[in-house]
Amino acid sequence: MRVIGITGGVGAGKSQILSYIQENYNCRILLADEAAHKVKEPGQPCYNRLIELLSEDILNEDRSINKQKMAEKIFASADLLKQVNDIIHPAVKELILNTIKEERDSLSHDFFFIEAALLIEDGYLEIVDEMWYIYAREEIRRKRLKNTRNYTDEKIDSIVKSQLTEEEFRKNCKVIIDNSGILSDAYGQIDEKLGEYLWQK
Repeated sequence: MRVIGITGGVGAGKSQILSYIQENYNCRILLADEAAHKVKEPGQPCYNRLIELLSEDILNEDRSINKQKMAEKIFASADLLKQVNDIIHPAVKELILNTIKEERDSLSHDFFFIEAALLIEDGYLEIVDEMWYIYAREEIRRKRLKNTRNYTDEKIDSIVKSQLTEEEFRKNCKVIIDNSGILSDAYGQIDEKLGEYLWQK
């Protein structure tokens, strides 16, 4: 089983790429955002530590953590945000490592994909077999974000500025999928690469 990290800038179309892969290949896909949500659930590693740090003000009536209340608390304080990240990021990485081990042991999938915006920054190069960069030209990404998410230029500027540069993405990724044009072009690039791996098996 080949473990592949999927990363790229905002608006590059990572979700559509992963949907295609899920539908057409024998694979398991793990989204880091979903893993981060899971480790915050009651009974999971981060739950009690987050309540200790942020108080019970962040809880819903059913004692689950309210994402919005938590966000309001931590984004008002750079120190709190760092402490929360220090709790969540290691737990997410451990969950991903455990899931990869389970998948390798089960021998049931050809590929395991992990998707996250910060895979490179968070040290996942050491975990995956290779990293894929889903690329789209910046003007295309901006247009998509305005059309599909109603983002303003200011919001897009702030997100783009917080992410890695194109040079950094390219330097750290073995495979580049160009998703600037029509989706079928990107799908063809994926089929070529994954087909090559399946042929080598």
